[in-house]
Amino acid sequence: MGEQDYGLDPKMLTQYAAEIKTVHTAGCQIGIVIGGGNIFRGLQGTAEGVDRVQGDYMGMMATLINSMALQAELEKQGVPTQLLSGISVEPIAKKMCRSRAKKYLALGKVVIIAGGTGNPFFTTDTGAALRAVEIEADVLLKGTRVDGVYTTDPEKDPKATKFKSITYDEVYEKRLSVMDLTAFTLCKENQMPIYVFDMNKVGNLLKVVNGEEIGTIVL
Repeated sequence: MGEQDYGLDPKMLTQYAAEIKTVHTAGCQIGIVIGGGNIFRGLQGTAEGVDRVQGDYMGMMATLINSMALQAELEKQGVPTQLLSGISVEPIAKKMCRSRAKKYLALGKVVIIAGGTGNPFFTTDTGAALRAVEIEADVLLKGTRVDGVYTTDPEKDPKATKFKSITYDEVYEKRLSVMDLTAFTLCKENQMPIYVFDMNKVGNLLKVVNGEEIGTIVL
């Protein structure tokens, strides 16, 4: 949502698509899972009186809107895409399945996977972890507004220090916030490396795939 309080910021959409295009042009196979908090958060809705299951499905639909917007912008910039979804929403998107996703990746398309896991009670982080494992990704890139994993919240503590690398077990022991516990455990059990970096800085995505140490690797 960029500088807005709600919804989609066209400038951010264009920027994100341009970042993805650069990495796609470099020859990377890319799967993308996007959250929907700029439109609706399931847990926040629950706090305001919305049924949890209904709220989670509303959140899944929000991820679909974001995914459709990103798909449109990528196609506008000349990047071939395929939209898949954890929930059935044809004709907007085909149902997510591992073989289908891998087929489109092999064809050189950026695969955007909406709808989370397709089930309530799971976060978008868990959806991203699940899809990364399913498509046998080399790494799960967690693009966020913080440039890595810190000892404490760097937005609140000026003395927080960043880790260049850290193990799954150290994250557990230090009780650090990388992803929600379900998502993180899924990555650990399947030995899926997690790279946390600042996605909002232009050029960072390409730096990550080129091996530059700008964030934190968890393995």
